Amino acid sequence: MYHARPDSPRQESGPGHGTLVDCAAMLRFTDISLHRGGRALFADLTFTLHAGWKCGVTGANGAGKSTLFALVRGTLHADGGRIGLPPGWVIAHVAQETAATERAAIDYVLDGDAELRAIEEALTHAQAAGDGLAEATLHAQLDTIDAWTARTRAARLLNGLGFAPADETRPVSAFSGGWRMRLNLAQALMCRSDLLLLDEPTNHLDLDAVLWLEDWLRTYPGTLLLISHDRDFLDRVADHILHLEVHTEAARATLYTGNYSAFERARAAELAREQAASEKQRREAAHMRDFVERFRAKASKARQAQSRLKMLERMPEIAAAHVDSPFHFEFRAPEKLPAPLLVLKDGAAGYGDTTILHNVNLSLAPGDRVGLLGPNGAGKSTLIRLLAGELALRSGERIGARDLKIGYFAQHQLEHLHLGDNALTHLTRLDPRAREQELRDFLGGFGFVGDRVLEPVAPFSGGEKARLVLALLVYQRPNLLLLDEPTNHLDLEMRHALALALQEFDGAMVVVSHDRYLLRSVTDRLVLVADGTAEAFDGDLDEEYPKWLAARRARQVPAPASTDTSRLAINRKDQRRQDADKRRQNQPLKNRLKTLEQELERLGADKARINAALADGTLYSGAEKDKLKALLLEQGRVQLALAQTESAWLEACEALETADRADIP
Repeated sequence: MYHARPDSPRQESGPGHGTLVDCAAMLRFTDISLHRGGRALFADLTFTLHAGWKCGVTGANGAGKSTLFALVRGTLHADGGRIGLPPGWVIAHVAQETAATERAAIDYVLDGDAELRAIEEALTHAQAAGDGLAEATLHAQLDTIDAWTARTRAARLLNGLGFAPADETRPVSAFSGGWRMRLNLAQALMCRSDLLLLDEPTNHLDLDAVLWLEDWLRTYPGTLLLISHDRDFLDRVADHILHLEVHTEAARATLYTGNYSAFERARAAELAREQAASEKQRREAAHMRDFVERFRAKASKARQAQSRLKMLERMPEIAAAHVDSPFHFEFRAPEKLPAPLLVLKDGAAGYGDTTILHNVNLSLAPGDRVGLLGPNGAGKSTLIRLLAGELALRSGERIGARDLKIGYFAQHQLEHLHLGDNALTHLTRLDPRAREQELRDFLGGFGFVGDRVLEPVAPFSGGEKARLVLALLVYQRPNLLLLDEPTNHLDLEMRHALALALQEFDGAMVVVSHDRYLLRSVTDRLVLVADGTAEAFDGDLDEEYPKWLAARRARQVPAPASTDTSRLAINRKDQRRQDADKRRQNQPLKNRLKTLEQELERLGADKARINAALADGTLYSGAEKDKLKALLLEQGRVQLALAQTESAWLEACEALETADRADIP
């Protein structure tokens, strides 16, 4: 996190502190030019953002969104032009790396308030020196910044982002990578900043935390620059959209007033005026109108189905805004559609000694579209893995149709790609008899065009790998889709294309996602996974579900601590004893996790060594036939071992997370 002039005393500037915004202050880019790799990334980039604006930054991958943030922070310098910032502005951003420190989580979050920490350090020195005058001055500064409530504010940030009260005293090193990113986000929010830079802040959050973050950002009095591919999040937080669009010469920035939906309508109107694209736009809009009419005839009266219908009715008017999207694909009709496809009867599942789900009953038939809701760690991914057959039942039955064909997407599958192979080879492996041009055309719908289909997967971004995994899944014509956070790493255009494709999918689907737009546009019914059960949720995503979360959070808020110091001492002693008991109880799981991580590291090194050997062109001559065969056999064994070890590692992670959150009897 970067702070401008953290040593200067400042007024409180976090949500709820009532700081007045200086309307004359602004962030101004004037004629900015930047060249990278022999090409102009920005040329004459000019725009102005006023203090207090909440501006979403959109644009295709490679348009320069993250580069824009680096220019604002001063970690990258433009080749020409000027960036104007008000003097003394404090800038906060989310750190991308987290040291495995033994510092308690709440203290790590408090470190985000650099001014508070600086005053505390100065006060310690003043007390050691016996400088009473300096102490009085520093105490006055602490009063000015409301330092006495800082720890409470930090605890609220942690709670809002999904941490349990017991997590506050756990060392940072005890958290997984995703939870450390939440700590980094909390640290950035703790900073009393004038300008907050957030780059995909929802990537590591579940829907509960996303809803909380929305509310927090809406009350943030500073200026916000937000990169996000979550359109609902942008709709509820942003009041301006800065759209970066790549042209032949360089990226161009256009500033729109309003949220993402307003931007989408404005952009659709602009593109509709461009004659060259009008025919394609008319075809897209007509297609969407036909689909809406077909869906209207069979839509049930369920709230979620009606919500989806309202979403679809908006599609024709915004189709033009996405006419220049590089992504266009659809699910081919499944070969067979038996009914039911899959039935779960009184299913129970868990990890280790912990049972997470009990008595789950779920029947899936063609046309069923189920969205899974529930708090983090409640078992949504466990249910998906149970349906996929990756996790064995502890009791109950899982009955699949004879012609059941599952398409399962989860983030860990990105690691199963053959890094030395290209996208075309991956697809050819699925269908060796297909013509190359047909496969190239199919991959083109997922953004892999030209020579890109022949480039190794290893250097692909997370978004490109996710698109390739989705392409492989779509090609296999599944009749049941199980999608666990499919939009992570995907940009707005790819998310839109995925939503369109899923809307016309003929089979059944079960979706876990923190992207409400996707849930609202492709699912007809919701299932709430919480407290060990999976039950139908009759409410909607926009009103009832946030209310349910708020009520649950209110029930979990601990009672105010007693002011009796002896009682506090006893409570702390009990807490230390319980923490020690929990550490002893969880130690076997931690040891198991460490062993699996070491095994993954060893297998990963073996895989890299084999891929490097297979990349040697001389290996494919006739003289090296035996060596090639041995390497391919070894590659198969290593890949199988990797898949099994990764599955075991995921089970151990979820078991440890569940155990960490469980109360000790």
